[in-house]
Amino acid sequence: MNAMIFDIQRASTVDGPGLRTTVFFKGCNLRCAWCHNPESQSFAPELLYYRDRCARCGRCARVCPHALSSCELCGACADNCPNDARSLCGREYTLDEVLRKIMADRLFYETSAGGATFSGGECMLQLDFLAGILRACHENRIHTAVDTAGNVPFAAFEQILPYTDMFLYDVKMMDSDRHRKYTGVGNELILSNLAKLLQMGKRVWVRVPVVPGVNDTTEEMSRIRAFLLENGDPEQVELLPYHSMGESKLAALGRPPHSYAVPDKAHMEALAHAIAK
Repeated sequence: MNAMIFDIQRASTVDGPGLRTTVFFKGCNLRCAWCHNPESQSFAPELLYYRDRCARCGRCARVCPHALSSCELCGACADNCPNDARSLCGREYTLDEVLRKIMADRLFYETSAGGATFSGGECMLQLDFLAGILRACHENRIHTAVDTAGNVPFAAFEQILPYTDMFLYDVKMMDSDRHRKYTGVGNELILSNLAKLLQMGKRVWVRVPVVPGVNDTTEEMSRIRAFLLENGDPEQVELLPYHSMGESKLAALGRPPHSYAVPDKAHMEALAHAIAK
């Protein structure tokens, strides 16, 4: 059993409690206008080219089977670039490969109350692999977290519930038409799934990406708060300010840049007050 994965980060402190190994699955069924991991959207491997790192040494052209005239995603150029100007994003991993990487830091999980987090992209779109690695983690007493946007049938959640200790659940906004405008899909299924998890008493951390001009109003935060209180209080709510770290990746993929500003600290504090009061 294989999965398309684009990164495995060790010692993460931002993807759930304690120190965690975060596995990023490639492929997503949302197209968030502010996405900070644009390389996660496609299910296929992709080659990123960072022009500002390139020394024009010509080594990539010499090792490329096609002298850069075409690309078959073999990764030779990335493997031989001295400045990491080229990067092949995404490859297939077996379940055993991923489990070995997770188990390598077991001691850190035990001393920090950490574990493994499965993210993306949208990890629930590779459901059989996800269920298998969650089950393997549970068999090895590794705490598990699933980071999801929730845009899947609830039957997918039911398949992984026995092996998932907690969910990190994205909530962008409450209005479905605006959600469709900025992500490509409505939010009815997303909110319905979240409500079910909360009503079942599952451990949930809600995460709200704060994007100026999209959802950065106290009114929006109050609407999110009202929905959460109506359906069952999550363990915590995190507001995640938009950042520009994805801009270099967009350029490396040959895509146009985002047009959003980074929210300031005072504004984030006002929004946090609105969602917590």
